[in-house]
Amino acid sequence: MTKAPSKMITKAHVYLFLISMLMYGCQQSETGVHHENPRYEATTPFRKDVSIRKEYVCQIHGIRHIEVRAMEKGYLQNIYVDEGQMVHQGQPMFKIMPNIYQAELMKAQAEANIMNIEYTNTKGLADQNIVSKNELALAKAKLDKANAEVKLAETHLSFTDIKAPFNGIMDHLLVRNGSLLDEGTLLTTLSDISKLWVYFNVPESEYLEYKTKKNDDQTYSKVRLKMANGAIFDQEGTIETIEADFDNTAGNIEFRATFPNPDGILRHGQTGTIIMRKPYKNALLIPQKATFEVMDKMFVYVIDNDGTLEQRLITIDAEIPYFFLVKEGVKDDDKILIEGLRKVHPGDHVDVTVIPKEKLQSNLQLHAE
Repeated sequence: MTKAPSKMITKAHVYLFLISMLMYGCQQSETGVHHENPRYEATTPFRKDVSIRKEYVCQIHGIRHIEVRAMEKGYLQNIYVDEGQMVHQGQPMFKIMPNIYQAELMKAQAEANIMNIEYTNTKGLADQNIVSKNELALAKAKLDKANAEVKLAETHLSFTDIKAPFNGIMDHLLVRNGSLLDEGTLLTTLSDISKLWVYFNVPESEYLEYKTKKNDDQTYSKVRLKMANGAIFDQEGTIETIEADFDNTAGNIEFRATFPNPDGILRHGQTGTIIMRKPYKNALLIPQKATFEVMDKMFVYVIDNDGTLEQRLITIDAEIPYFFLVKEGVKDDDKILIEGLRKVHPGDHVDVTVIPKEKLQSNLQLHAE
């Protein structure tokens, strides 16, 4: 009777032992799966010469843009030009009725003739010592004054013919034939658009960068113009001047670029966008997808030699499509994570597949003209 329970206990112990071993094996298997490191893609930064495209809203001005005004009073007798017409230097534009000014000229010429006769008679008497030299000098002065009056009358008469001071395009006609003009009446405006002055505002920080880098790279002064229809103007411009003072309210300063306009496509008063290229020599680039933002600061995960992730703060100098230009925070030989950023945490261990730099560079897409 005492041996049967002993055998039952022994069998039960064997079964318990076998079950324990099976559970231990399962736990060991599960533990092995849990400790297997996840695998993600990574890469290393690379260097390349790139240029960043900066855009600024601009105003387009003709190199000369003037108001054409009447120099004399009178009725407008003739208009020889039309609105929007290209006129050439010296070409007649307007004619003010000249009758009064012609009469004044004739009167002045008659006075000059009288003074010339008087001077001639006085000179003959002076040569015979009949009159003094002072009387001769007085006669000469009167003649000079009369001749000056003739010149003045001729000038007033010439002002009745209003001619183009330079080659340009006319704007609206503000008067019509028969209009009574006063001295200074505005007739039209005239624009010389053979060249264009294009004005645009640049922030203070970019102004300082331009001034420091322009001497090292003269191409930094070359700009392009995007027209209102989105097309790029076919002529290249050059930054020639910068205004003297900053606008303290906006924190910027005005630049002026000059563009040739041989075909007369652009006109005074148009708007557009200046495109400036900012060159970066041997810039350090990383993919934008390798970064993440925390509290307005940019970070990447750097992988050390044993696969541990380090969250590192970086400073971005500029950006281009798909890539950031890094100012500081990573080095050329760092390995940075480019996928799974939302799945990992600092201190995690990961396995990585390193994407070659060449493959990243082949995907580099820059804005082109």
